[in-house]
Amino acid sequence: MKHVETRREKLKLFLMILWPIMVTQVSLFAMSLVDTIMSGRVGTDDLAGVAIGSSLWLPVFTGINGILLAVTTIVAQLVGSGKRESIAESVTQAMYLSMALAVVVLISGSFLLEPILTLMNLTDAVTHISHHYLIGLSIGIIPLFLASVLRNFFDGQGFTRITMIITVLAVPFNVLLNYGFIFGNFGLPALGGVGAGYATAVTFWIILVLSIWMTFKINVIRHYQIFVKWFKPSWKMWKEQLSIGVPIGLSIFFESSIFSVVTLLMGIMFTTVTIAAHQIALSFTSLIFMIPLSISMALTIVVGFSVGGGKIEAAKQYGRLGVWGGIGILAVGAVFLYFFREQIAYLYTNDREVVIMAGHFFIIAIVYQLSDAAQSGLQGVLRGYKDVKVPFITAFISYWIIGIPAGYSLAAFTRLGPFGLWVGITLGLTCAAIGFYVRLQIVQRRAEMQLQKT
Repeated sequence: MKHVETRREKLKLFLMILWPIMVTQVSLFAMSLVDTIMSGRVGTDDLAGVAIGSSLWLPVFTGINGILLAVTTIVAQLVGSGKRESIAESVTQAMYLSMALAVVVLISGSFLLEPILTLMNLTDAVTHISHHYLIGLSIGIIPLFLASVLRNFFDGQGFTRITMIITVLAVPFNVLLNYGFIFGNFGLPALGGVGAGYATAVTFWIILVLSIWMTFKINVIRHYQIFVKWFKPSWKMWKEQLSIGVPIGLSIFFESSIFSVVTLLMGIMFTTVTIAAHQIALSFTSLIFMIPLSISMALTIVVGFSVGGGKIEAAKQYGRLGVWGGIGILAVGAVFLYFFREQIAYLYTNDREVVIMAGHFFIIAIVYQLSDAAQSGLQGVLRGYKDVKVPFITAFISYWIIGIPAGYSLAAFTRLGPFGLWVGITLGLTCAAIGFYVRLQIVQRRAEMQLQKT
């Protein structure tokens, strides 16, 4: 990765970094999609159980993964400023931190999982599937977080194709493992929706092994001597990573948790059919969201690299390119979603009642996805500037103070019913996009003033 001058060169560099991230994100999401589709083929209870389990796991995973995203920002700015000699220690400290966070998640889950499921208005079958799905998934938490650090290490230098190769290689294993654990093939037990958790956990171990192998195999990575040269744990470096990562993680947690809370409210307030329809709509729209999410991650890399090298105007150009590009792509996707909403739902289930309801959810999703694309891209730019604290507050207010209460009120006290929860999501995402845009104007002006002083 190098600094370039013309708009055409910037577009070329951005696309070079973006497309492997996009393939990676779609491949990662394909694993979740396979979980959902195969579980739905077993039965509605299995689909609902995996939906509840996923909704509990998603905010935890995205929150912790957000903390570890600090590695991308730190590495990108170190590369941009020519301080590559500091990268190896930063990555090693992040691996220590990731294992500590994994242990905290495992201990917390052992105490909190059962009480949370008990509070929900679920059938015994759905509760059982959710509980044991998460138990199976927990086997892969430590390797998942370690692999996330290595991915951010690769991506922060612009080597996004390494992660793409690893993920693409892992997807077939995930499909086969799901086929085995869910339906009882290859001599494995038929566990239904529960099997999706074990299949995903084994896949996480495969991804970690492939990631470690890449650190020794790729010449441009091998010289850092990751897993060869070790450093003592440093609270000072942990503190630096946490000061950047925790606000990022909380921002992502607040965003992802709004979807999880909506799923949990569906389970408390409505029927299993509604939960299944909601999960179908959420699953497919999340797949489409991998595009703006990938753009956001690419923006963090190129903006961080530009800011590290004192190229503020370049950072602004990358920001405009990425944010508007994401919105435009989602606008095209919205047209496709509208016309093929029922056909998409039939990929998940043959239950006509579920399909019709999922189609209604898809219509609302068309609106919220545009706001989601905007807020995601703007957050990616802000992270490139290492500006994370104000966006965290903005995310909290938008999602938890505005979005969730509004959605619950519309669902509980109006004729919108479950669709009111999705209207609340739309409102929260729109408020976040506006807040991030205002913050970005302030951050850019401040960066320009600091550059002029130097």
